[in-house]
Amino acid sequence: MDANELQPGKVLEGFRLEEKIYTGGMASIWKVTRDDIALPMAMKIPRLDSEESSTITCFEVEQMILPTLSGPHVPRFIAKGEDSNRPFLVMERIPGKSLDSSLKYAPLPPEEVARIGARVATALHDLHRQHVLHLDLTPDNILFRKSGEAVLADFGLSRHEQLPDLMAEEFTLPLGTAPYISPEQVMNVRSELRSDIFSLGVILYYLITGEFPFGDPKSLAGLKRRLYVDPDPPSAVNRDCPRWLQEIILTCLEVDPTRRFGSAAQLAFALEHPSQVKLTERSERIVRGSFWTVVKRLMRYYRSGPATTRAMARHLDTVPIIMAAVDTSAASGALADMLRRSVKRSMHAEKNARLTCVTVRKTPFVGLDYGVDESGKNLTVQYLVELKHWARQLELPPDRISFHVLESPDPATALVNYARANGVEHIVIGARGSSTLRRFLGSVSSQVVAQAPCSVTVVRVHETDEFMKSDPAGYAGHG
Repeated sequence: MDANELQPGKVLEGFRLEEKIYTGGMASIWKVTRDDIALPMAMKIPRLDSEESSTITCFEVEQMILPTLSGPHVPRFIAKGEDSNRPFLVMERIPGKSLDSSLKYAPLPPEEVARIGARVATALHDLHRQHVLHLDLTPDNILFRKSGEAVLADFGLSRHEQLPDLMAEEFTLPLGTAPYISPEQVMNVRSELRSDIFSLGVILYYLITGEFPFGDPKSLAGLKRRLYVDPDPPSAVNRDCPRWLQEIILTCLEVDPTRRFGSAAQLAFALEHPSQVKLTERSERIVRGSFWTVVKRLMRYYRSGPATTRAMARHLDTVPIIMAAVDTSAASGALADMLRRSVKRSMHAEKNARLTCVTVRKTPFVGLDYGVDESGKNLTVQYLVELKHWARQLELPPDRISFHVLESPDPATALVNYARANGVEHIVIGARGSSTLRRFLGSVSSQVVAQAPCSVTVVRVHETDEFMKSDPAGYAGHG
């Protein structure tokens, strides 16, 4: 079928072409309909006359990977097929423009940059949990649902950890979009999930400065410069870039992937909680690295070559976000000690884990909540002090722990929603008491176990313990 035959009204295996919505060098995308499917749909059709040798391979990769993906952060797969030797891929059509349309407004306010980045990082983490590296994360390939979730598109250069890597089998030159490609991709390493974190760092840099950190190189030599040359610090380009955002961006752009965020979930967490970001010398840089820094990096590269990486699933399992759900009204005593010991064991076993300590200030379902006690002291601040006091014996460095006070009339729902929104991999929570009322209504810990999007460890003190006899209330938040 000649490309000229693709006109509105043409039917391919039951799908009717309505309108061409995109034409690129490797494919065209059409708005399509089918009588038995109400979902908005798009059909991707590769250009068989393209001079790019990778066109068909990219399309085969996307046909292979997209049907394996699910969830709100990817377009829903609908069909794939071939009509008169014309391959196609039909997927959910996400209304609206891509993130690329926002680039013309850069630099954006720091809070807006962080909001966008957190949503994209959350989508990336979901993709990585499904064993897929995107490897071509650009603003063109990022869309947003009306409900706010970021959607990642175009998996032609992606790699599925459990499927053949067709791109690696057929091509030896770096694959990716020049401004966004990671140092390891430049060296043909396609198994490092933190490559996507580097690319997101480039996007964040552009959104806050209006410039690319490494320019837009047109040669392999130009691409390799990012292996040893630092970008200008974002605050040197835009004085309105705060220190916490510069810290996050330059962490993403580290040449060594082991110095970046361990997972996209950890990056999302940092962007959503800027007050919890530990500032290092990165945040204070006003100029790029010195000549000797460049020389040392070159020597390190020629001595060691590209970094070796672990399997995605294994890596993500070693960089979890662990959540301690602490009832600060009982932050001392046997249960508090047992909860602390359990958290210590989890953090000791996971050397790269981040701990988020969370408590809930229970508010009324109805009526006013002034947020102060009888003496006029701020309750949230008091809870935060108590939470930090409970965690002091954990002796964790500041970059591995953060503290959060939630406010809700329903502690269990608040804890579950927080875990879901922040990519928590494991919850440790205490459970106390077994009164008739609690058996009837259900405890907070049992509700968390039933609703949590991750694994949960429930810590319990034996009922004969003296502490239990004196305080059988259990975790219910307090106000």
